[in-house]
Amino acid sequence: MIIDLTHKLKNKITVYPGSIAPNFEKGSTIEKDGFAEINITMSTHTGTHIDAPAHLIPNAKSLDQFSVEKFIGPAIVIDCSKQKEISLDLLKVKEDELKLVDFVLFYSGWQNKWNSEKYFDEFPTLTIDAVKWLAKLNLKAVGFDAISVDKMTDELLPNHHVLLKKEILIIENMTNLDKLIAKKFELNCIPLKIENSDGSPIRAFARIIN
Repeated sequence: MIIDLTHKLKNKITVYPGSIAPNFEKGSTIEKDGFAEINITMSTHTGTHIDAPAHLIPNAKSLDQFSVEKFIGPAIVIDCSKQKEISLDLLKVKEDELKLVDFVLFYSGWQNKWNSEKYFDEFPTLTIDAVKWLAKLNLKAVGFDAISVDKMTDELLPNHHVLLKKEILIIENMTNLDKLIAKKFELNCIPLKIENSDGSPIRAFARIIN
């Protein structure tokens, strides 16, 4: 079974405050031009997307410098929907499982607030102890169904920095993670191959194994 973990890209979707809103408009039509094309303007961090180290770390890797294997592998979802924060204690309960996966995804329930003002309400984020502990694992990326790995009020973006310095990529604005709780699955989160890319929209999906 395949579970789509990606929000649809279109006009008037949620974007991080200060980012440009995506614009999709017809460039050509079959009726007028004999073929259809859509012209797109958007940030590399639009919709369900992945952050590269180059997003925040000087002279760090861009997405196109990673092999495609970086974006595929076994994953786990941790339910933090009843938590105010993602603590180290919450992670240690799953320690044995975390050591066997390439990706850890966090379900907060914020996917249900997508395209509403409530999406910017305070969502659970990793504590500094938790993110430092995660950064010691052999992970390819961590993912969230919220707009950021950091609190909206934290302009220093500490969790971003801890993870990206270790080349652990960050996936934001995921959806349908509730369908993967307690499931064994392979995550695919392939970005566009953009030169020197600090991030990219992705088509993320899970292939359930059991």
